[in-house]
Amino acid sequence: MSTSTTLSPAVHGFDARGVAKRFRHAAIFGALESLEHGETMRFVNDHDPLPLLQQISQRYGNQIAMSYVARDPGNIVIDFSVHMAGSDDAEAAKAPASAGCGSGGCGCSGGR
Repeated sequence: MSTSTTLSPAVHGFDARGVAKRFRHAAIFGALESLEHGETMRFVNDHDPLPLLQQISQRYGNQIAMSYVARDPGNIVIDFSVHMAGSDDAEAAKAPASAGCGSGGCGCSGGR
């Protein structure tokens, strides 16, 4: 799969290869926390980030679904999708566009 494919409006690209390693996890958490119910972040990296996946699972539980799009050496692509418990698409569509971390986005308590 080419990572330059045009994404749908509900899928947002995040290429971790361009982020300095010391900022990478904080940047990824910030990006995840800016997503709203039903949105997806397409994550691209040059290695399989298993420790990061464990941190995401611990931090967000089942609010963030993870799905590999590509898992080839040097080309890892993972979709992270926000699924709020008890929300349906009609309810989520009513949420304000500015809803983000702690206010209708990922649902985390913010700034952890």
